[in-house]
Formats: sequence, structure tokens, C-alpha cells
Amino acid sequence: MKKITVLTGAGVSAESGINTFRDSGGLWENHDVMEVASIDGWRANPNLVLDFYNQRRRRLYEVRPNAAHEYVAKLEEHFDVVVVTQNIDNLHERAGSTNVIHLHGELNKARSVLNENLIVECEKDILLGDLASDGGQLRPHIVWFGEMVPLLEVGAQAVMEADHVIIVGTSLQVYPAAGLVGYARPEIPIAYIDPNPAISYELNRASNLTVIPKVATEGMHEVYKELIPV
Repeated sequence: MKKITVLTGAGVSAESGINTFRDSGGLWENHDVMEVASIDGWRANPNLVLDFYNQRRRRLYEVRPNAAHEYVAKLEEHFDVVVVTQNIDNLHERAGSTNVIHLHGELNKARSVLNENLIVECEKDILLGDLASDGGQLRPHIVWFGEMVPLLEVGAQAVMEADHVIIVGTSLQVYPAAGLVGYARPEIPIAYIDPNPAISYELNRASNLTVIPKVATEGMHEVYKELIPV
């Protein structure tokens, strides 16, 4: 069975009503990104950070996967699919994808501040004083600025093994995730879906690149039809 690796970002979930990570002003939901998405921000004001992610987590219960998520999931009926996402929501899983690598963590999980490998499911708010089994404060299972991206090598391996790469909802302009497409074998086809495509250094090196200047739902519909003719 051929392998497809799908690299996704905020543009996939935007059509479900989840705001993109940050705008050009460095804000995320009207907060300075470094206040709510950095290890220094956590140390300076953990209450603010917990409240911010509690609100994002509650939002998950108000939104649904869209057609782009569903097309990605349907590819599993025909291919060995790995989704490597920069998103922290669980919409890929809710749409039916079974092999999802979350580079930046997951909103519906928490972990101990004493042990990054002590990870638990989390569907409710996290408050100061909520402790993991090792006695450490629970924090969002999110990779913040100033922290390593532990699953980056796993994502790179998925790209290396792919027979086809689909990029949707991300411009792959920000490292380290931007470097992932560089692991693709030179000859394999790469489909890049973006309503305002920006060809990164890594994409510019691809010899078998198809650019689809559409939003995620429309672009994934086109790619799905191409891969699985009726």
C-alpha cells in the first residue's frame, strides 16, 4: 500500500471556525504570543496561560471537522496515511484519521511540569493546584516557544517514507516545521494547497510540485479526486 504523508496547519481548521495561531502582529486571540505560548510566559503568569488554553479547549466542543479533515481521513481507505500537523486541536482524529502526529502538542491532553512524558487526557479546565500523579502541577501538553519539538524527527521520518506528500493549511514558512518537506524524496509528487501560496525555499527545490491555490476544503476535494478517480 502506498504511503501518503499530509502536512497540515491552521488553514485546515480555520474553515471549522478555529482562529489561526497568530496574525501578522504577533497576536493570538488578542494576546501577545509570547505571553501565552512561551515557556517564559508560563513561568511569569501561569494563571493567564492556563486560562488561555482552557478557553481554547472549550472551543473544541463548539466546532466540528470540515470537509478537508474528512477528505484526509478518507484517504486511509486507499493508502497508508500519516498526518503531521502543527495544529493542537483534535479535528483530524474526530474526522477519522488514525495516525496523527501533533508537532506542537494537543489541547485535549495535559502533562506534569516535572516529567514531560507523564501525559494524561484532559477534557476539562486545568487550574493551579491540579496535580499529576507525580505531584507536579499539570500544564497544557503544548510545545511552547523556548521548548524542543520532540516529535519533529518522527514527522521527518514520515515524510522520508512517503510516496506522496500533501501540504494543506500551512505555508511551511516557519522552522522547524518548514524543514519537513525537505526530507521528501526528490521524485515524489507534492501537492501544495493554499489560497495564497508562498513558495518556500524547501518547496522551491521540489521537482514534482503541484500548487493548488484554493482553500483547504476545495483543495483537498481536488486532490482526493485526483488520487482516487471515480
